[in-house]
Amino acid sequence: MSITASSSPDHTGAAPGLPWQTIVIKSGIFVLLAAMMIIFQLNEPAFLRVANIFSILQAVAIVALLGIGVTVSCAIGGFDLSVGALAALSQMAAAYILIVLNGSAFEAIAGTLLIGVLVGLFNGLLIVILRVPDLLATLGTLFLLAGAQLIPTGGRSVAPGMALLDGSAATGSFTEFFLALGRYRVGGVVPVPVIVLGVVALVFWFVMERTRWGRVFYAVGGSPTAAHLAGAPTKTYRFTAYIVSSVLAALGGILLAARLGRGDVSAGNSLMLDAVAACLIGYAVLGANRPNVFGTVVGAVFVGVLLNGLTMLNAPYYIQDFVKGLVLIGALALTFSLSHRRN
Repeated sequence: MSITASSSPDHTGAAPGLPWQTIVIKSGIFVLLAAMMIIFQLNEPAFLRVANIFSILQAVAIVALLGIGVTVSCAIGGFDLSVGALAALSQMAAAYILIVLNGSAFEAIAGTLLIGVLVGLFNGLLIVILRVPDLLATLGTLFLLAGAQLIPTGGRSVAPGMALLDGSAATGSFTEFFLALGRYRVGGVVPVPVIVLGVVALVFWFVMERTRWGRVFYAVGGSPTAAHLAGAPTKTYRFTAYIVSSVLAALGGILLAARLGRGDVSAGNSLMLDAVAACLIGYAVLGANRPNVFGTVVGAVFVGVLLNGLTMLNAPYYIQDFVKGLVLIGALALTFSLSHRRN
């Protein structure tokens, strides 16, 4: 089962229609986002303070990185469900290298990104070579990674001085450089993860929207057979998409470990769902009706603003997912129903 991307470079994804429908389709998400921000600000004056805005963006950065990876996998007609589990494994692996193996920050980063590459190759092997459906393959990888992160520590989080399985104590620690990746604020305002997201998003937006490589990604997603007959190395592009998705998930895990200052066994519980939500919301941004990097970042910000606002209003934790689902379904239903009426 795959979510097939349109091979058309058109950004509206629909034929011309009534002016009000065009406006709602293209700007509906932005109007809803602005409305949420106004409501939250009226009820909590601290909501739009600079510190809180960048706090939202810092939290959003990791979800958006994973969402961009999912977006690339969707562009080639696939779907990667393993990104959340891989991010969780990555933050545990980075912490394990630093704390248990006494590794340097460079070794932790390089080792974790290597894990991302290997997982991407594994997913590509299952999907491209063995022809396992992408959802089934990445679902299996999800469970595999979720279990793998628990084995080295016996299911415990990784923290300085922790007791190891052999009875000894860990002697390593998080380096200042590594922690800065998740906690340092440039100019005392802009968190490093936000800058990382900005750079990654800009690079992938340019590649996917303005280069031949990006057009081939969408062509493979639209019709692999036609792309192959046109001379595109479809298998290489599909492998590349899953490697990109996995590397970005590993990068998100590194930033998460740096922000937490530990390897938390429960840290990645909601990352996959939020990343997928961000990617799918992106289909409705500017009426694109296809996976796109800009839309995914907007979708991640949308989810982040909603959750932050609910938290600041002291909404009970047990209704937050319900409210999030309600708002997302309403926004997507309105946008896509109007889009289909135009066709």
